Amino acid sequence: MDWSSSLQGLAGGILIGLSATWLMATLGRIAGISGIIGTLITARPRGDSAWRLTFLLGLISGPIVLMLLGGGLGNVVGAGVDVTGEVIGQPAGGVVMMLLAGLLVGVGTGLGSGCTSGHGVCGLARLSPRSLVATLTFLVAAIITVYVVRHVIGGGA
Repeated sequence: MDWSSSLQGLAGGILIGLSATWLMATLGRIAGISGIIGTLITARPRGDSAWRLTFLLGLISGPIVLMLLGGGLGNVVGAGVDVTGEVIGQPAGGVVMMLLAGLLVGVGTGLGSGCTSGHGVCGLARLSPRSLVATLTFLVAAIITVYVVRHVIGGGA
């Protein structure tokens, strides 16, 4: 077992929990990424955009700063990199498949009235029955998708 990766995951989880708690405690807002982005794009809230933009810039800038400091891509396999010990490989379907998958995730968050961060992190922490059902639905859909892609269609390793 690689303790370094486990500790990095633990630290990341703690930081996600702290940021969600901080956002709720200071602004009374749920740290649901799809809601933050969706409201920023579609509703264009007056006086409510600054924290949304700051939150999103924090999400984007963290990995960029890590790479600039020499942290590389973490456990993601880069092009031409030895895959030994890497957890996440190159996208199997290419850019078009990733765009389609992203679109479907966006549609799913609209249908589910939220995403894994809003329901899975914040909703479950508040013991929301609706969030429990949504999170279980996300997980079951993901399990079925992986099974179909890997074993029925045969598209993954």
